[in-house]
Amino acid sequence: MALIKSISGIRGTIGGKPGENLSPLDIVKFTAAYGTWVSEKNGNLPPARPPARAGTDGDDLVGRGQAGKKIVIGRDGRISGELVNRLVASTLISLGFDVIDLGLSTTPTVEIAVKAEDAAGGIIITASHNPKEWNALKLLNSNGEFINAEESLFVLQLAGKENFDFVSIDKLGTYKQDDSWLQKHIDAVVNYELVDVAEIKKSKFKIVVDGINSTGAIFVPALLKALGVKEVITLNEEVNGQFAHNPEPLPEHLSGLSTAVKKNEANLGIAIDPDVDRLCFVCEDGSMFGEEYTLVAVADYVLSKRSGNTVSNMSSTKALKDITEKHGGEYFPSAVGEVNVVNKMKEVHAVIGGEGNGGIIVPDFHYGRDALIGIGLFLTHLAYSKKSIKQLRGSYPHYFISKNKIALEKHVDVKEIFKKIKDKYKNNPINTEDGLKIEFDNDWVHLRTSNTEPIIRIYSESNFETTAENIARKLMKDISEVM
Repeated sequence: MALIKSISGIRGTIGGKPGENLSPLDIVKFTAAYGTWVSEKNGNLPPARPPARAGTDGDDLVGRGQAGKKIVIGRDGRISGELVNRLVASTLISLGFDVIDLGLSTTPTVEIAVKAEDAAGGIIITASHNPKEWNALKLLNSNGEFINAEESLFVLQLAGKENFDFVSIDKLGTYKQDDSWLQKHIDAVVNYELVDVAEIKKSKFKIVVDGINSTGAIFVPALLKALGVKEVITLNEEVNGQFAHNPEPLPEHLSGLSTAVKKNEANLGIAIDPDVDRLCFVCEDGSMFGEEYTLVAVADYVLSKRSGNTVSNMSSTKALKDITEKHGGEYFPSAVGEVNVVNKMKEVHAVIGGEGNGGIIVPDFHYGRDALIGIGLFLTHLAYSKKSIKQLRGSYPHYFISKNKIALEKHVDVKEIFKKIKDKYKNNPINTEDGLKIEFDNDWVHLRTSNTEPIIRIYSESNFETTAENIARKLMKDISEVM
């Protein structure tokens, strides 16, 4: 059991002792710290509201409230989602904020809603790809983007001090449920200028979706219908948080989707994670398109329409660099973490970016990983190509990434481990911006601690699968020996 505090939010397992797991006390404490940070960022605590007139209710006041008083929240389909949602909403109201609750939603939907509602921030209640016993608070700024490392540290310090100032009874915030954002998000995808609904509809795709018992089972089929896809088969469609398999959309977890694609003679399969910010595809023969190649394919399409640069984190495939340079652009790596990718994209004016875990970021749509816009762009690209998805995958460079991890015991000194590994490979090119990235001629390995789990991730890439796996095994052995 664990409680992890990082730039990816406050994440932990439900139950157990406060301070060691994501207990109700921890949820209230960190929400209060975030709300206090938002208030201080706005220059003052939320002002008092006028008393409600006869014949009106608090919901009516939300729409007319000040921007600095609004916080948007939403949750994925986890078992603990409603419990955490109520604690978060009540805490924010107790700080004087007007809460707009999107209910069952997605991470990108909440991000879009924060900016559109002119809110002061947002909280997404999701532990992304973690198993069902986990949940988390993902914290957004007023642009609907994740707060940065410095802001995250400030929130954590506030939580540690527990110096909160809750408002008096006549200054309490209000609560409003808003279920309109499913359709608003879908409409935005359908109307995006690089998404061609007519071409998608003409292709008559038959698609199998793995909804992984979360909100993707609601949002993805609805989007596909809006895109003109008439034949949609949904697996694991009951939104109950009882994930039918490990919810991280990796090849080893998608055998059911692969079988269903072949059985139903579908054109492709779509897999997302529980909060719908990661996206990967299965080919018509049941093989994996590869989560690394989701961004490569979408970038190939976007760059064919717009000249510009690209960004991905340094754990992602170098195929994106190849595709970018083919289109005359320049590729830039960033540290792992959505906020780091976004900052680099802004810095280099990238027209497309994301992460090799299937995260697509389209900057003029919004600065956040979004599987829904990713689906719209990918299907448009596939329709224009007149190829099968297997043929499309075959048109890209063939690299292999081996993804591994080592569990960390408490009190392990990761910095000391990395220092010794760095010393061992001191004659190789090494990047220390985010953990250790070591280059071996045309191959590489990236070692870093996870923002979301108590593990060290070991990613390696080569032109040959066995070489990538051998590099990873060698580094895992090195780490084990040091530990």
